[in-house]
Amino acid sequence: MNGEIDHDRLGRVAQVLEHHVAEQTTPGAVGIAVRRKGVVARWAVGHHTYEPDSPSVQVDDLYDLASLTKVVVTTTLCLIMESEGRLDIDAPVAAWLPDFKGNRREFVTLRHLLAHCSGLPAHIPFFETCGSMDEVLDQVLATELVYEPGTDTVYSDLGFLLLGMIVAACGEDAMQNLAQRMVFDPLGMHEIGYLPKPELLSRIPPTEVNAEHRGGLIHGEVHDGNASAMGGIAPHAGLFGKGDDLSRYLQAMLCDGRLDGEQVLPAEGIRKFTRRAGIVEGSTRALGWDTVSVTGSSAGRHFSEGSYGHMGFTGTTVWADPVQDLGVVLLTNRVHPSREGDGIKRLRPEFHDAVAEAVLGI
Repeated sequence: MNGEIDHDRLGRVAQVLEHHVAEQTTPGAVGIAVRRKGVVARWAVGHHTYEPDSPSVQVDDLYDLASLTKVVVTTTLCLIMESEGRLDIDAPVAAWLPDFKGNRREFVTLRHLLAHCSGLPAHIPFFETCGSMDEVLDQVLATELVYEPGTDTVYSDLGFLLLGMIVAACGEDAMQNLAQRMVFDPLGMHEIGYLPKPELLSRIPPTEVNAEHRGGLIHGEVHDGNASAMGGIAPHAGLFGKGDDLSRYLQAMLCDGRLDGEQVLPAEGIRKFTRRAGIVEGSTRALGWDTVSVTGSSAGRHFSEGSYGHMGFTGTTVWADPVQDLGVVLLTNRVHPSREGDGIKRLRPEFHDAVAEAVLGI
């Protein structure tokens, strides 16, 4: 490893993406590699859909970021509020949400929610019976635990729905307003947010057709069914954004919270939230984030111990390696026209391997 960008290998990265477009893993993709000094490479391949007249993917296209919402918004707000002393992540959830009690739910802490070991189930299709944010949140508060808190790891959207309620209560404002004021504006993320305006539709690759009781093509509206039932704004999904905004976020994370000469995120909070939580033996989960696994990771083979990242169901991924100074953004709409197929499981590690080999000279 010599740390020099191998420009010949940059083409190999594009070839990986082009191969998966040809294999119909995804109609198109955007990739970005960033280091502490800034973006070092961008890729855009394929089209918005498989139709012959579909627009070509551009690097500033806006993708449904899905569960990247969990880390970019909800986790980051928790990190900031905890660092400011406004939020105790070891406090019981019931201290903020008194209705969350019974069946040992009083023992669930915010740390459990962040580390996905709260005892809550992974997913419940609330959209089948709920038609508003309040109805969904009422159902979350009434959900029983399915295992003892802190004894297992089950990736749970429900835990982040609770965290969103707590963040809004702590910040005394709607979550989307807190995200804009405390995350997007300070980091200069100018084209990221919920509920994209209709005039942006031409820059948004569509997602699934007929997903989760929704007829027709989902285009410019959140793909996740529960987030849709909540009006498109949720703590677990709902963000739309472009690769360069996510690269600014990763650049700040790699720089211990500094960006453009300003301390925009707390350095100690970043270190605390991105290392393994150590609650459940063998779990790779940090606080909000995931970490690399020796048994295989979407980050591929070259990201070092201490790396952290997250995936989104629509086909999005962010990974950061502070040891080797590398952040990678991958945006796809792999659920178009259907979520069937598992090519994304191969695309993610192959792409990250190719990026690391090119940028780090491995």
